[in-house]
Amino acid sequence: MEFLTWVKKHPQVSLSSLSEQQALELQQRALSLIRETQTNFVDNLINIYQLNSLDPAILLLNVMKLHDLHCYKEAAALSIKLKLQKELNMEEMCVPLILQNKLAMAESFVTGHNHLEQQLVTLLDSWCRPGFREEEISKRFPHLSVTKQGMSLIHPKIVTKHVFRLVEKFNIDQGLCPNALHKRRLDSLRFLMYKRFVEKTMTDENWSDHVQYVVADDSELQIQLVELLVKYCGCLSKASQWSLRYDIPRNRLPFGVWETQQSLPPDLQQMGLRDSSKTEEWTPSRSHCQTFYQVPLDKENVHFVASPEALRRCRNIVLKEGGIVGVDMEWQPTFGCISTQQVALIQLAALGQVFLLDLCASGFCQHPDTIIFIRSLFSERSILKLGYGMSGDVKCLISTWRQLLDEPLKMEAVLDLLNVHQKIQRRKVNRTQRGPREVVVGKNQQAEKGLSLLVQQVLGKPLDKTEQMSNWEKRPLRISQIRYAVADACCLLDVYSVLSSDPAHFGLPADLRSISSSRSEKNGDQTQRVKQATEKEECQGAQRVSPRSSDTEKGLLCGEKPSEDTPPQPPQQLRVVCDNMLQGLGRYLRCLGVDVIVLENTDDHRVAAKLAQAEGRFILTCGQPFHSLRSQVGEGRCLFLDCSEKARDQAVRVLRHFNVQLTPSDIFSRCQACNNDEYAAVPRKDMARMLQQKGFLQDQDNIDHTVQQQDEETLGDIPTPSVTPEFSRYVQCHWAPLSGLDPDTLTFPGGAPIQLHAVPPAILPRIPLFYVCTRCGKVFWEGSHFGRVLSMFQDVLHVADEDTRSAAAAQQD
Repeated sequence: MEFLTWVKKHPQVSLSSLSEQQALELQQRALSLIRETQTNFVDNLINIYQLNSLDPAILLLNVMKLHDLHCYKEAAALSIKLKLQKELNMEEMCVPLILQNKLAMAESFVTGHNHLEQQLVTLLDSWCRPGFREEEISKRFPHLSVTKQGMSLIHPKIVTKHVFRLVEKFNIDQGLCPNALHKRRLDSLRFLMYKRFVEKTMTDENWSDHVQYVVADDSELQIQLVELLVKYCGCLSKASQWSLRYDIPRNRLPFGVWETQQSLPPDLQQMGLRDSSKTEEWTPSRSHCQTFYQVPLDKENVHFVASPEALRRCRNIVLKEGGIVGVDMEWQPTFGCISTQQVALIQLAALGQVFLLDLCASGFCQHPDTIIFIRSLFSERSILKLGYGMSGDVKCLISTWRQLLDEPLKMEAVLDLLNVHQKIQRRKVNRTQRGPREVVVGKNQQAEKGLSLLVQQVLGKPLDKTEQMSNWEKRPLRISQIRYAVADACCLLDVYSVLSSDPAHFGLPADLRSISSSRSEKNGDQTQRVKQATEKEECQGAQRVSPRSSDTEKGLLCGEKPSEDTPPQPPQQLRVVCDNMLQGLGRYLRCLGVDVIVLENTDDHRVAAKLAQAEGRFILTCGQPFHSLRSQVGEGRCLFLDCSEKARDQAVRVLRHFNVQLTPSDIFSRCQACNNDEYAAVPRKDMARMLQQKGFLQDQDNIDHTVQQQDEETLGDIPTPSVTPEFSRYVQCHWAPLSGLDPDTLTFPGGAPIQLHAVPPAILPRIPLFYVCTRCGKVFWEGSHFGRVLSMFQDVLHVADEDTRSAAAAQQD
């Protein structure tokens, strides 16, 4: 920085004042410095020495030197700064990055270059094809040393998510990713089978609508549908009807389906769905009324709005000054096959009436009066708008009306009851027995979630969510769909009425609107937080509070405070297993010293129960597996986490629940890759020798000179190989002597070789001591990551006097 300041003060000093040969030599020396210096100095070196003006061949040579030294991230970063992406092989540059969990860098490498963006998406899509094997990557790139953790990053389930995210980010045609699309549709088909025949929470009409949408004209998916019908329901007649519908060849039919086809009477061979909209009654059955929240309106007070004329009548009632309007929206589930969803129906409840804005009606959605009305409704300060998970609704509104991107929707006087509900949930531990209760709804019913849970807690009965996953673009809507849509809007008014009449009873402030505003100030612009949209994204699941036996236990399981009978314990004593939906949580807990086993993407959830039983571990899970896992272990041994929370917040909840006393010395006391807590300390000189021995080190003379110079400066700081490092932050680790390392193969007694390929030689001058896991061979060194973790978990740290100085020093690194 001093040199940069000096250059600015002396503008006459520049490369132009030197001869061409002198300038070239100086630029080449600057290039060599780039390979050894820290990344934050690279821009200054490029600008000061005008490296972009060099021959591209020289620049490419230096990028490839970094690449050959296995400094893949540094090579990609340098090529981006020098704008050399078009001259490099995308696969050679990006595949190593992806396998090192640096997909973000690979994305940066291709961003802004359409052909490279498409190549990256096509590459990832090829890893999603049926029958793809990870060994294909090893054959294609034999120089890469791929770890098990690296291979887990290219599991088809994970890669498929990345493909669809990049398709949206780069605005790429989905036709370029047929394998990911097939994988997503197959997963959606399996999900629909589970909902219909196992969970039994979807009507046959809804199921049939969605199956036809998901299967579409994919002949392989049509065959999979028939096979799954035989597997799930064992009904050959139903499988036969669908096989006839799609004209599946006889040689691709499951056993028994062809024979059943021949025996079907003619009227059953043509599969048709009855039109229940003409036979349903507005008033549901008595049992339904006893179990679920009911719409407090007659059918005559429900109005379809599908024309400008009907919209004017709606406007006169809904936009009355001082009114309160319940707002909800419905859209067609796409099961992730399409990233953006357009609103099909908007429900507005006000003054004892409900208006259903039918955006599927011809010409109505894009009529100027419609968008003007929507803008007027949300921007009117004198009208209170009630919703639940409004950010998801706004996201779909933007997909429906692209003009909202150019001129954003102004949101005034909007109360998101999701924020109110979250505050109620956080106050549960202090709630008296007279407070809102969770009601068990019938036998074998799942725990309520989202808006249905709030309605249940406040009004006593949940919503009937059977029609939630309907085909909302199909007309006419069934009576049950209309009833569901009306209930979702009306219940908002009823919930608000009860909460606002006695807010203290629910642990809420007198002004419910203040909850939303304080949350906005804390978290920033709410429209940027789309996680609330999961309330209506069925495949992703939604926020859930699991059923519990008492108010005290509810608070504990949510992690609000430690149990009174749980003594303080260090992280090393807590042993847990995280299912594969909580891998981020598992990594954080392991980073903090907790003994954690994290299930792989390919592991069945039942593996968690087996590990818990065999090793006495607690199970941490979320979503559907909770109920089955809880039944396989002892009381309180399976805990449910909110899947919509960030992994860091989940980790804090777990630490507080188990009364874990976290100290700075616990951070990184376990290997992040394999959970081992034993390391070997390797001085810089020995690491350089090992890298040279295995051929990972070039320019040895320069490195030796730098290493020797640095070692002389820090001679007293490096312990001998058989001595435990004298750092207070590592007192929780176990240390193994280097004498146990095989000098020829560089493997530990357990057979793990040191992962030298992951050590960039350019860091040797800066790092005096390396730490190697004796179980997996992964190499670690000190950097800024310790300080970042320390600051992230500052609120749960227990820093003793002797830890204060080391913790402060770490944060200053």
